[in-house]
Amino acid sequence: MSVVGQLPPPFFKRGPAPLARLAFFLASSLLLLVLDLRYHTLDWSRQVVATAAYPLQRLAYLPVEGFEGVSEYFLSLANLQRENYTLRRQQLDAAKLLLRQEHLELENQRLRALLDMKQRQSATAQVAEILYSARDPFARRVIVDKGAQQGIGAGQVVVDELGIIGQVTRAFPLLSEVTLITDKDQAVPVQIVRNGLRSVIFGASAGGLELRFLAANADVQVGDELVTSGLDGVYLPGLPVAKVVHVDRDAIYAFARIFCQPVAGVERHGQVLVLGRREERLPAPPEPEEKDKPGKGKRVKK
Repeated sequence: MSVVGQLPPPFFKRGPAPLARLAFFLASSLLLLVLDLRYHTLDWSRQVVATAAYPLQRLAYLPVEGFEGVSEYFLSLANLQRENYTLRRQQLDAAKLLLRQEHLELENQRLRALLDMKQRQSATAQVAEILYSARDPFARRVIVDKGAQQGIGAGQVVVDELGIIGQVTRAFPLLSEVTLITDKDQAVPVQIVRNGLRSVIFGASAGGLELRFLAANADVQVGDELVTSGLDGVYLPGLPVAKVVHVDRDAIYAFARIFCQPVAGVERHGQVLVLGRREERLPAPPEPEEKDKPGKGKRVKK
């Protein structure tokens, strides 16, 4: 029984009041936040916790990594099979083209031998790398790393794997200047593959080309392919040059305005091929007739 005027002791020992505890923990949290923000006092505790929790994180992430690895393996396998199939098809197509080309070359040689025509010589070539563009902002010229010491000279043709890029206009001992076919002062004699029509193509603005001096009713269509005609004695015949992209025919002008786009990577590639000089073999001199040969003429009386 409790004594009058005295309460019984509590069953559980009570600490500070809840409001006081809330104020204490709130003040402690704010203090820790300020100390960590200003003096980085809790960095070591974060490192300890991160180090201790890292194995658990890796263990929890293992199923995700395994699923990603399996899916990536099957995806890579499918891509590899698809690329293998594409490469086989390309190899077969290239083999057919190669066999066809060899057959055509042999047939061409036989026809030229039958017609007693002069065969075209295959030009030598060497690889060069484009170093930088020329300093003139109004000209489309580049500098390559091959010069006169490597046998490069003015007038040689520069190509890539698609077609003509330009022509060597100046050769230094170790460098050479190449004028691109898109330069406004560069002209290339060309021929339309579809109908054999010959003309001259010039460089135009914005990296394009223009086919000039063709009548307004000339048989030129969008999509026609242009190759070198070889009439100037500089470019080998049959080298791809450009493709017609727009034809402007106006009755008030005598000539049509034909705009073309180069097929080669004129301003995109870093390595080019410099073709050797074109050498034409002179025909053999005719043999002297029997009466003109020495010792076959009439004897002179003494």
